Amino acid sequence: MRPLWIAIALTALPFAAAGQGQAADAAAGKSKAQMCAVCHGLDGIGKNPDVPNLAGESPIYIAKQLHAFKSGQRQHEQMSIIAQSLSDDDIANLAAWYASLKVTVEMPN
Repeated sequence: MRPLWIAIALTALPFAAAGQGQAADAAAGKSKAQMCAVCHGLDGIGKNPDVPNLAGESPIYIAKQLHAFKSGQRQHEQMSIIAQSLSDDDIANLAAWYASLKVTVEMPN
């Protein structure tokens, strides 16, 4: 059981360390998200069926995926290239921006 706990702690360490700096800036994330709008939309809603919606998504999830694209752990033709240009602050700010977007759901009649 102990090795599992250690593995979980080591996996979370980069995200915990990133959170120890200054708080993420959603306004800076909004500015940086202009380059994301072509595919993910200004409102964080994907413009094509194969593009994920980011609006209202967990900032932890968004940051984890961007870090995975940046490190090469996750591969995508465009995102792998785009993520290379993002700093840790950019990733935190983008995650904060997309998480701040509110999504409403309406039940069908």
